[in-house]
Formats: sequence, structure tokens, C-alpha cells
Amino acid sequence: MKKNIKISTGTGTGTTRMAAFDAALFDAGVANYNLIRLSSIIPTGFTVETGKAELEEGEFGHKLYVVYASQIEDEVGKDAWAGIGWTKMEDGSGRGLFTEHEGHSEHEVTALITNTLTDMKKYRSEKYGDVGHVTTGISCTDKPVCALVIAVYESEGWD
Repeated sequence: MKKNIKISTGTGTGTTRMAAFDAALFDAGVANYNLIRLSSIIPTGFTVETGKAELEEGEFGHKLYVVYASQIEDEVGKDAWAGIGWTKMEDGSGRGLFTEHEGHSEHEVTALITNTLTDMKKYRSEKYGDVGHVTTGISCTDKPVCALVIAVYESEGWD
């Protein structure tokens, strides 16, 4: 059975850096979860899709397994950018690699993603396909801002 990893983006503004982060989580559709950050491996049998996270109602406080990149900026005139990149093995197993990066421009984040995944593929004997990526950004105009890209694996209750 294939499982899906959904890559969602969000941006937010708040009176504090943490409030901006929470606003970005809300925009990405994952605000009411306890995030459990994973390392950057895509397990066997998973697909990767982009779009708004679509989580179940009534899961307030559940654990949410994720890989994410977030950049917070509070200096007026500066940009916050975040991105996640991935590559999948060519064997059809669904296995692959994620990398997450933050920066102050889309170009910077995209270059970091491409360079990191290129290096990560060098160390492994498996053959990998093309690199995909998702980025988002926001400019600080007066209050702190946050750019967030989050790869959502699955949620889990506490029972």
C-alpha cells in the first residue's frame, strides 16, 4: 500500500518571531499538531505530492511526523525563504532523500537544495532520479515574518 507525503507551504506574520512561525504553520494547515521532526529519508512505498496539507478534523494535539524548513526574518526590507528538495530512487521502490534549507532568496535556497542532494547522491550506490523542490518566501515590511515548507508524513494520536 502506497503512503503519501504531502509537501505544503505557508507564510505568516506576527508580533513576535514565534507568532510568525505559528501563523505560517496555520497557513500550511498544520498549526494544531505537535511536530515531530524527522531526518531526511523517504521510506519504501511512499509517494511525494505537493499541495495544501489535508489533515483530519479532531486531531488537535496529535503527533505529526514531518520534515520542515522555516526561515524567520524580523529586519525590515529582508526576505525569508524556505524550501524542501527531494530525489527518489529509480528502482520504483518509493525510497528517496529529502533536504531542507532556509535563506534570504529563492535562488539561494534552490542552489542549496540542488547542491546538497547532488552530494547526498554521490555517497550512495543506488541510482536516483531528478531533483524536485518546493520553495516559498515572504518579505518583512514591519513585523516578524516566517516562510515554511513542510513535508507531512502522518499523524498519530496519543492512545
